[in-house]
Parts: sequence; structure tokens; C-alpha cells
Amino acid sequence: MNEHVYKKVEVVGSSPVSIEDAIQNAVEKAGKSLRHLRWFEVTETRGHIEDGKVSHYQVTIKIGFTLDDQ
Repeated sequence: MNEHVYKKVEVVGSSPVSIEDAIQNAVEKAGKSLRHLRWFEVTETRGHIEDGKVSHYQVTIKIGFTLDDQ
């Protein structure tokens, strides 16, 4: 079994559609500049209310990824 060392970064994803979509947006965007993404952890969920209805979702997540072997 390989030993892994992980690093975590915190990002905020947003979406007018859903919490799940906000998570997906955050992971996809992080994947464009980070490699070896392995897991995520939702640490905060919030939203914007307009005219008594939810109009936007924001989700703060921590994303874990493995560091390159040098």
C-alpha cells in the first residue's frame, strides 16, 4: 500500500440551482488548477433570499489532494 500525503484547500462554490450544483462547480473549478483531487468536505452552507425564496446557494468546501512524489 502506498503512503500518501495530502494537502487541503478551502474554496467556495456557488449556484442558483442547488447545493449539489454549488459543490460540483467548486470541485470542477479547483480541478482546473490542482491535480490529484481525492475528497471534499462541506464546512459551511449558506444562501441568498430574494422575495421570500431561495435565489442562490453558496457552499464552502475543503478539498483534499495528494502531493506529487518528487
